[in-house]
Amino acid sequence: MMMLKGVLTGATAAGMMLAISAFALAQTRQPGSVSSGYAPVNGLKLYYEIHGTGEPLILLHGGLGSTEMFTEILPVLSQGHRAIAVDLQAHGRTGDIDRPMSFDAMADDIAALMKHLVLEKADVMGYSIGGAVALRTAVRHPEIVRKLVLVSTPFKHDGWYPEVSAAMSQMGAGAAGVLKQTPLYQVYSRVAPKPADFPVLLDKVGDLIRQDYDWSKDVAGIKSPTLLVFGDADAVRPEHMVRFFELLGGGKKDAGWDGSGISNARLAILPGLTHYNIISSATLASTVASFLEGPKAVHK
Repeated sequence: MMMLKGVLTGATAAGMMLAISAFALAQTRQPGSVSSGYAPVNGLKLYYEIHGTGEPLILLHGGLGSTEMFTEILPVLSQGHRAIAVDLQAHGRTGDIDRPMSFDAMADDIAALMKHLVLEKADVMGYSIGGAVALRTAVRHPEIVRKLVLVSTPFKHDGWYPEVSAAMSQMGAGAAGVLKQTPLYQVYSRVAPKPADFPVLLDKVGDLIRQDYDWSKDVAGIKSPTLLVFGDADAVRPEHMVRFFELLGGGKKDAGWDGSGISNARLAILPGLTHYNIISSATLASTVASFLEGPKAVHK
């Protein structure tokens, strides 16, 4: 029961955040300010919406979420960028198909979406599960990722605190009854093509997050300039954050008085933020914007 309670507590927190974001979205969108569509990719009708103009920036939400997760930071991220927010398989407005949910398959969906939109390269930013998808996109399709931003996501399953992993292990359709009483479900039921599929989404996400993985070798081979962002009260262990940074080439030596020893990797640990509220943080938005607008780093 304690493990299930952990899942529901985390999911409820995420749901409340989503509901706030959905309200903000309704208040801030103006007619004609956002374009949207569905891309036929890998058997899916993948929903996306475009905010702003400029260099393309793909945005990938967290588990059980949707494009609404980015509402509070989109005004900053879409300044000077064509921010393309995506609903992943079975999430939000993207319907499900007869396919297991996997990080690699969803990464391939993003590559196919970029091809559909005729994008040669894009910056890619992902949060939590979306961060894992972004990471796998950079690994499987390195030629299309210009800069990579990973928010509150580990490179290895044991990067989560043990109690978080234990809670994740309980995610599934059995939680649907309680979660249907939360704002999270209210958002899902409002936008999903088949709201009755909510228990299926919970089962598929549960199967996904229970998978053991270790992408250490893949991470060490990433060539795209990468920004890692965590909260100092995150669900990811601090020592894992540092190890992630080191695998990307950061933290190896003093950068020198002229900064010539700075690697392509950046690590930001933001004060007073958790796994659940970091995605709506103004500090996150400004940190990411500064990284994206900064000078192009030389690939490793």
